[in-house]
Amino acid sequence: MRRRLVLSTLGVAVTAILLLGIPLAYVVSKLIYDDAKQGLDTAAASLVKEVEVPLGQGRRPDPAQISGAYPNLRVEIRLPDNTVETAGPPLTGPVMSSTSSRGNVTVTVHRRYSEVRDEVLRQLLLIASLVLLGVAIATGMAILLARRLTLPLVDLADTAAGLGTGNARPRRRRYGIPEVDTVAEVLDNSAVRIADLLAASREFASDASHQLRTPLTALTMRLEEMIEAADYPDVVREEGQAALAQAERLVAVVEQLLARARHDRTGQAVPTAIDLVIEQQVEEWRPIFAKDGRQIRIEGEPDLVAVVTPSCLSQILATLLDNSLMHGEGTVTIHTLLTRQNVIVEVGDEGPGVPPELARKIFERNVSGGGGTGLGLYLARSLAAVDGGRLELVQPKPALFAYLMRRKEDAQLASERVVSGPV
Repeated sequence: MRRRLVLSTLGVAVTAILLLGIPLAYVVSKLIYDDAKQGLDTAAASLVKEVEVPLGQGRRPDPAQISGAYPNLRVEIRLPDNTVETAGPPLTGPVMSSTSSRGNVTVTVHRRYSEVRDEVLRQLLLIASLVLLGVAIATGMAILLARRLTLPLVDLADTAAGLGTGNARPRRRRYGIPEVDTVAEVLDNSAVRIADLLAASREFASDASHQLRTPLTALTMRLEEMIEAADYPDVVREEGQAALAQAERLVAVVEQLLARARHDRTGQAVPTAIDLVIEQQVEEWRPIFAKDGRQIRIEGEPDLVAVVTPSCLSQILATLLDNSLMHGEGTVTIHTLLTRQNVIVEVGDEGPGVPPELARKIFERNVSGGGGTGLGLYLARSLAAVDGGRLELVQPKPALFAYLMRRKEDAQLASERVVSGPV
């Protein structure tokens, strides 16, 4: 696309320049030749008048004086006695001539044709240089225009691809092109909606486990009692009615959960080397922080493995880095450590921190310290909860966030199916 834009823009510019340059070259050439011819006519008419002065005094015209007054011209003067006086250097090759007569005096002025032709060539060379300069400027402008138009499209394509892989993080980039900015805004809004859907989808599993466990246990107990009382119809009828009521409540719970659920295309939490995810995010964000004269530093224990969904960890780190970029100051430090219960990633900076009035509700929906959507930390905490982790504000001033993830030793326990019932 960039090549087509450059070629089309350059083609239009070159066509316009040629449509202007070719007629201009023709007009300039004709003006130079016409000016040279007019100059010879003027010189011949002036010489006729000048020659009459000495003739009226009985003297012949002075060739040296005429040569000094009209250098580079060959002058031939035919006097009343049919004699010819010449002035100026002899000319060879093609010449331009002009003749003027007055009474019995005829003056013919000659000029080398090559002098006029050289002047025409100089002007044409100047026009050609301007044409080449115009083509060069048009080429540069075409490249800049193509770059300005295509780079946002490439960036938007990357954003759309990220949405398709579950990396639903609004980028908030604008490019100064109204149409492209409209698409970027739509993608950002879609990212927010998709992130909301993904968070709701991931929360569905934990909510279902919590909210369905009790009614399912009660329903199981009712069914077991019905089996034991198979010989007592009245008891079976009573327990059946109770089981039916329990099933109706269970349906209500399921409908409530499904109302919040969304189709989930992302993976589950697996043992993940967090260093790779951190390095990938730092590599992505370091140039953005460098533009503001800030740095990102990684410290702590290396080679840690946590039970987490890699894309969730990536989005949570991106949210915290974006939050530090917008609201923090100074160097951002990412610190990793291992405790007996968790693998922890801390993200902090040297800024003024979180105001006291926001500290307790910083993770609530639509709560922002200014300049943000109020969704980032809310969604980040939701993602952390889905993977069995926690996202906490451990220090408000300067701000320090900690993402507590399960250790890799928990992966075995998480993968085991445990079936339990009433005792």
